[in-house]
Amino acid sequence: MKNRCLTTFCLLMILLYPAHGIEEVFEVSSPNDALKIKVSISDAIYYEVFHKNMALIIPSKISMTLEDGRIIGLNATIKDTERENVSEKIPLLFGKYTSLDNTYHELSIHFNEGYSLIVRAYDEGVAYRFATELGDTVIVKSEEANFNFAGSPTVWFPEADALMRSWERSYQYYSSIREIGAGKFSITPAMFSYPQSGIRVVIAESDQTDYPGMYVQPSGENSVAGKWAHYPKTVSDPENMYAYQRVLERHDYLAVTSGDRSYPWRVIIVSSLDKDLLNNDLIFKLAKEQQFTNTQWIKPGRSAWEWWHDGILEGVDIPSGPGNMTFEVYKYYIDFAAKYGLEYLTLDAGYNTSVRQVCNYAASVGVGVFVWDYINLPVWNPNRITEMKNNGAVGMKVDLIERDDQVAMNWIEKLAKDCADREMMLVLHGCPKPSGLQRAYPNIVNFEAVRGAECNKWDMTANPDYHLQFIFIRMLAGPLDYTPGSMRNVNRSSFSTIANGIPMSMGTRSHELAMYILFDQPLAYLCDSPVEYPKYPDIMNFLSKTPTVWEQTIPLAGEVGAFAAIAKRHGKEWFVGAMTNWSARTIEIDFSFLPADSSYTAEIYRDTEQSARDAKSYACETIIVTNQSKVTFELASGGGVAMRLFDPAGVTAEVNDFDSNRFQFDVVVYPDNNRRDLNIKSEMAYDMITVYDLKGVVMIKNPYNKATNHQKLNIGSLKDGAYIVQLEGRNGNHAVKFIK
Repeated sequence: MKNRCLTTFCLLMILLYPAHGIEEVFEVSSPNDALKIKVSISDAIYYEVFHKNMALIIPSKISMTLEDGRIIGLNATIKDTERENVSEKIPLLFGKYTSLDNTYHELSIHFNEGYSLIVRAYDEGVAYRFATELGDTVIVKSEEANFNFAGSPTVWFPEADALMRSWERSYQYYSSIREIGAGKFSITPAMFSYPQSGIRVVIAESDQTDYPGMYVQPSGENSVAGKWAHYPKTVSDPENMYAYQRVLERHDYLAVTSGDRSYPWRVIIVSSLDKDLLNNDLIFKLAKEQQFTNTQWIKPGRSAWEWWHDGILEGVDIPSGPGNMTFEVYKYYIDFAAKYGLEYLTLDAGYNTSVRQVCNYAASVGVGVFVWDYINLPVWNPNRITEMKNNGAVGMKVDLIERDDQVAMNWIEKLAKDCADREMMLVLHGCPKPSGLQRAYPNIVNFEAVRGAECNKWDMTANPDYHLQFIFIRMLAGPLDYTPGSMRNVNRSSFSTIANGIPMSMGTRSHELAMYILFDQPLAYLCDSPVEYPKYPDIMNFLSKTPTVWEQTIPLAGEVGAFAAIAKRHGKEWFVGAMTNWSARTIEIDFSFLPADSSYTAEIYRDTEQSARDAKSYACETIIVTNQSKVTFELASGGGVAMRLFDPAGVTAEVNDFDSNRFQFDVVVYPDNNRRDLNIKSEMAYDMITVYDLKGVVMIKNPYNKATNHQKLNIGSLKDGAYIVQLEGRNGNHAVKFIK
């Protein structure tokens, strides 16, 4: 339902007199009255931002300068103003919800000089943009966007490279803006924090159409200002279609564009609770509306993928690895995807086989194919996307854009439109950070602009500390192309880079699984080998049942750079993910988000006592929870927990009667290295130990030895596979899944 209230004020006196020396002040408050943006107009235009009357941004000047000398925002005279209160729903094709609440207050100030300033206040933040009605074509010489902070905030600074070629940036933490070195600047979003009040302020942008991307750089002791890539003058002439189109020289202006247009939103996100940043969709809400209606062919899902592990199929009697990415190799991946219900395969860089042959076989078993491509190919060849479509691909993964000037940003939007026209999905890799384009073109399922799993090949930047930074900052801009799923989990001290071959990943196994719930990734990759996953039937079962899009999302807890926990619903099932940085910690999951008078089976993947030493160690356990349950988990360094909550009617009665309210995970179960003995450690005494196979057949039943809290159960008679061990006692039962 859409609700709009419109008021127009004609300021007749100001039509007659310029604003020199006269200050006009306008205020726009958020619907919940917590935020306020104040605009002051005199010789220039300034804005301020307040949270509950506490100044966050003090008067900051904004303007745009055109090449013909006109300055938008200088000596402006007001023609009239409009106020609008909007309350509506944005239906979503996919994402974290089925729809978004889009409620805001808006002020439009129209000037006699042929332009307007539009200001909006949401509960999640504020934003402003310029719009012009100047006719013809204009050249934007420069833009002035200042952010003058009240006090001295700390900074999470994703420092940019000097040539503006990369958006996969690590975060540098500074205790103040003045600590940032001269000449340094960052990509956006960038975060500024007021430790005493706990307020976070994030500078970002939205609706970056036909315009370069915004960076920020220090401009004073407590100030930053916008910075943009200038318009390309000369570009390297690629000797082949795979060579870069690198900018060698730039003009002294930003953009050549229509005189009648709206410019990108300058966005200021404000949050008093860190966890709320996990649910902040302001950039999406401000973005251009969906541009097409035929969307039934857009289907997010999960993809098998060969590039991270170099396509090496260990122990398989097929030549594999670099140089051997043949049809037979891809057939193995496709069969794996089909067996476990994965919707897609991605052919990444380095394939040497017929795309059509791979796509035809994949289609015959119900698997779609994304095909990697270099940005030059669709830019140079207008028929490239059609060729891929005719080969049977359902989507493209376009890589190595490495520019965000006006020309490159127009490449990206045209690419999205051309793919949509041909009913092709799109993954953008080696790309600028998102700024809401996926709202206009929902066929864009992922953007990289993150230090993803690929970085494990060459450095240590994709680590648990970083994971707990970018989900609160970078993920505000849009979905990721992180590509999780490593089963080669190690702790920090054991990690080393492997550029060629199968790399490692940092963080525990449970931390890795939590990524599938915490990370926004409509196309979720399984980066490891199809040979590796079947070694862990419980994990493969979890991954095959974990969706990539959701109907409801509830942040449970979080602190920027430290930890996060979130619950997401798909249909009748809930999924909970939590992770920590390199600091071990205890976290409590409160299940009050569940419906009343219902019980759920919680299939839990968590760290064990061994995870601090062996990151691959995890426990898979099943308990019953209700909305009254609160369960405490011990997260190892770089650890996590992942859960699937479903209707308990689908599990055997033997594991249905556990009292989760008394549960504190005092039991650790793991096989010895010789896989003949099952170690059981518990501070609580039980009466009986029973081992079931996954069909519920009793395999072993022994009395519990109450004389020791560490006992061994001989499992030498069991075949390799997954089993459930149940501990039964007067104080409750405890069921744990283990792999022999």
